[in-house]
Amino acid sequence: MSKRKFLKDADAKAFDTMMGFERYLAASSLTKKHWEMIKIRVSQLNGCAYCIDKHSKDAIKAGESPQRIYLLPVWRETNFFTNEEQAILALAEEMTLIAGRNVSDKVYDNAIELLGQQYTTEVMMAIVAMNAWNRIGITTERKAEI
Repeated sequence: MSKRKFLKDADAKAFDTMMGFERYLAASSLTKKHWEMIKIRVSQLNGCAYCIDKHSKDAIKAGESPQRIYLLPVWRETNFFTNEEQAILALAEEMTLIAGRNVSDKVYDNAIELLGQQYTTEVMMAIVAMNAWNRIGITTERKAEI
């Protein structure tokens, strides 16, 4: 039997530290749709089924269309995403798949140009937070539930 515990059950202070990210993002200017889009795409890249399931449902509740959620893995192949959303998705992908590479100037500069410095910083923090949650969820074997 596995001895894995989710963070809040293993260390309440560690869980509260992660919730600090959530409080920061809730107080930021990041839109709910952008935040959920980041959560889903980062989770897809990291293979976190629990988070993909949870945040797809949350995105739909926030007014996102199921079709756009289905097309997130191939966002470059559609015209369903605005220039701003494309900048967010490109930054999310490069920050998540960073092993052995840098975030390109093209992606970073495009985000700054389209989103501005403050919003880009908030997007970056959302990407960092979701990557952290994915790593916790995968390590503790969180499971999607029916």
